[in-house]
Formats: sequence, structure tokens, C-alpha cells
Amino acid sequence: MVGLNQDRTPLFDAVKKYIQDNVVQFHVPGHKQGRGIKEFCDFVGEHVLQMDANGMEELDFANNPTGVIYEAERLIANAFGAQYGYFLVNGTTAGVQAMIMSACEPGDKIILPRNAHKSTIGGVILSGAMPVYIQPEINERLGIAMGITEESLKKAIKDNPDAKAVFIINPTYYGVASDMKSITRIAHRHGMAVIADEAHGAHMSFHNDFPLTAMEVGADMSAASMHKTGGSMTQSSVLLLRSNLIAPGRVKQILNLTHTTSSSYVLMSSLDIARKQLATNGSELLDDALQLARWARDEINSIDGLYAFGKDLVGTPGCFDFDETKLGINVMGLGLTGYQIEKKLRKEYKIQVEMSDLYNILCIVSIGHRKEDMDTLVNALEDIAIKQGVREYKAATMLPHNPQMIVSPRDAFYSDKKVVALEDSVGEIAGEMVMAYPPGIPVVCMGERISKDIVEYIKLLKEEKCQLQGTADPYANKIRVLGKE
Repeated sequence: MVGLNQDRTPLFDAVKKYIQDNVVQFHVPGHKQGRGIKEFCDFVGEHVLQMDANGMEELDFANNPTGVIYEAERLIANAFGAQYGYFLVNGTTAGVQAMIMSACEPGDKIILPRNAHKSTIGGVILSGAMPVYIQPEINERLGIAMGITEESLKKAIKDNPDAKAVFIINPTYYGVASDMKSITRIAHRHGMAVIADEAHGAHMSFHNDFPLTAMEVGADMSAASMHKTGGSMTQSSVLLLRSNLIAPGRVKQILNLTHTTSSSYVLMSSLDIARKQLATNGSELLDDALQLARWARDEINSIDGLYAFGKDLVGTPGCFDFDETKLGINVMGLGLTGYQIEKKLRKEYKIQVEMSDLYNILCIVSIGHRKEDMDTLVNALEDIAIKQGVREYKAATMLPHNPQMIVSPRDAFYSDKKVVALEDSVGEIAGEMVMAYPPGIPVVCMGERISKDIVEYIKLLKEEKCQLQGTADPYANKIRVLGKE
């Protein structure tokens, strides 16, 4: 596909022509270009609702594309250096699950880092695969999980030579990248497919100052959230394939099992445009974003009590490279939690950060930011620091160690369950996931033994008013475990 014209937007052009043709609609959706939902149309504008069409010959069919969607997917594959590209309208969650189901059959082992997103566990359950967890390196100062090392992967492969795939996060939510090139080479030498969650790395192919991507190092599949950092609309992502180990026919078969038959043309059109923009002008746009992130990082690091981490982490355990547009700020020196800083910024300064944890906040700097946005953030943080004052530095609370998996996630999902109080769950086998969201990394997964450390950590998260998800009880006062009532 060398030489494809990345200035083209075949799907977006077809949707615009469909609107211009003034077609009298007797197909779904029922709002009929916004006339049936006038209040919403008046607010968002009629063009958005006119674009909300259905599959037909001139607009193609997302589940079996042969026309303009097919052409748009060829272009996005070409832009990322893949053989095949697939539009996703259910976020990278759908892509992660499709990758695992494409690489693994029931009973197959998959090697993955413990700090993988909850969608990974969903993929494991759907595929019937058996997870083999690698403990990521932990940065004790920041209290966060980093990447994995070559040594930890080699050990996991030595202990599990029959594993079918290796799953990698590239980069982590905080911007940390493992050595993707070495990891891919090691896995391929042992006949294992390499699949990558690049939810936070959709932009990285388009500027030389970012970590290498899965497609650039010869990995088999990756799923990238174009909506997070590539400019498309929320929920739109891309699945990429370039592999001798995973057949494109199998990938398409898996997608047809899980993918909606009513893909949004608004979301897919935004993917078409975002791809064009990154492919033709991404380097310049990302250069601006990098300059803003670097300026803000330097300014924040001049404020007493704050530490904006970045490229200085490269070379520390688990950090081979770093995405500088992930502006992580450690706030421990102010004696406040990240959760408290997030609330202050939102309520007192009208700033919403991407996420917070016990000791950090995370701001995502992207191609849509302006210098005045960065000024507002820096000034707010400086004001908070002046009012709060520098406090005694305290060591971060360590994340619990990997729990012991007693039952496979799939078997646990289908097993009988009972409800117990959180305090009474120590020693039980979890019948549901518990995770802080964001970032959506499970503290305990289905089928794992619940330890005292895990219960204490969950209680700490609750005290900090962290958003907990995965439990039937929205307050996580009770938890489902394996067993009959």
C-alpha cells in the first residue's frame, strides 16, 4: 500500500455527498436527520445528525466493507505501517478483546503485565485464555506501576514455553514505555504473537520524539485510541494487524462476533479525518504539543512541593522510553493526595485533569491544546502550592503484590457466587473485579485469592473517595466471591 494518498477522506466525502443529495429516508435511525429530536439537534447542530446514517451501498457496510469504509481502512493501515486496519466504534476495549480472542483459544496461555486495563481481563474471559501475569516494575517514589523488563519476560517465557501470546501496554497511562523492540524479538523467537494495547499511543507514529510503536517494531497487532490522542471523537479507535502468526480472516471473524452492525458514521468519519490530519500534518501538530508539555513541565518543576516527571525516568527500572505529552505531576510534597488536587482544580479553578491517584495527577497534552490552557494549569497549581505550603514528604503506599490465581477468570465468571462484606473477604476467591477507575487497572481479578493487603488497599481507596468499579455494590462495601449463598 506504499504511495496511498493520505489527503483523501473517502468515507467522510461519501457521507457529505449523501447529505447533499437530500435523500428521503425510510431507513433507521428514527430521528430522520434530527427532525425527530429537535431539542438535541438545536444544541449540537443539524450536520451531526444528518451524518447519522445507516449502512447502504454508497456508504458501505462496516461489518463487511468493500467500498468507502474499505478504502478508509486501507488508508489508516497505511498511515500506521500496518497491513490491515479496522475501524472500531466501541473504543479500544473492543480492540483489546478482539486481539486476545484472535491470538488465543480456550486454555491457551497469554503473558501480560499485571497493570493491564480491565478490558484485557474481559478479553481473557471471552477467549477462555489463561493469564500469566508479569509484575511490572514499581516506582516507589511515585507509587505507580511502570513497564516490564526483558528479564521478567524471559523468565515468564521460560516458565511458560507453551504460551501463545505476549500482551504489552505501550505506553502506560502515565506515559512509560517498555522496550517494545526487544520484547517483540524475544516473543517471536519463541513463536509467540505480540499484541499491544496502545490506547494512549495513537499519536506516537507521527513524530520522532515519541517511543516506538507496535507496528514500527514488527509486533503482530495493536489497538489504538484515536479519540484519546489522535483527534477523533470519543469511542472511535483503530485495530491494526501485521502478522504471520494471526490470520486476517480470523480477526475479521472475531470482529463480526463482537462488533455492532450499526456503526456510527459520525464516529467513523471522525476517524477518517483524524487519520488524514495525523498522516499529512501530524509532525507539526505534535511538535507544538510537545513544546507546550515541555514548557509546562519545566514551570511546574519550579514550584515547591510539585514534581512533574518525564524523560528523567528513562533508564530507571521498567522505563525504556517516555511519552512527554503525558504530564504526570506528583503532589506528595504538598501533603495532599492526587484525588484532593483533582477536586480543587475542578471546583476552584474549573480545570479537569485526566485522572488522579493517591499521589499524582495526570494531564494529557494533545494537538488541541493552546498556550493559554497551559498557563491556566500552571498558574492554578502555583496558587494551590502557595496556599498549601510544602509539607513533609511521605513514602508512597505500595500497591498490593499480585494475588494468587486459583480459578481461571472464565471459570470464575461462570461459577456460583455469594456476597460477603469486604472485611470478611480475606482468603476468599474473588467473583468480580475491583479496580480504581481511571486508570481501570484491577486490584483483584475474578478467580484470584483476596489477601489482607488487598482489602486494606481497597479500604484506603474508599477513604480517599476514589471511583471504584467492577463490583455489584457501587460503594464496594460488599464483594462477590465464589461459593453458594
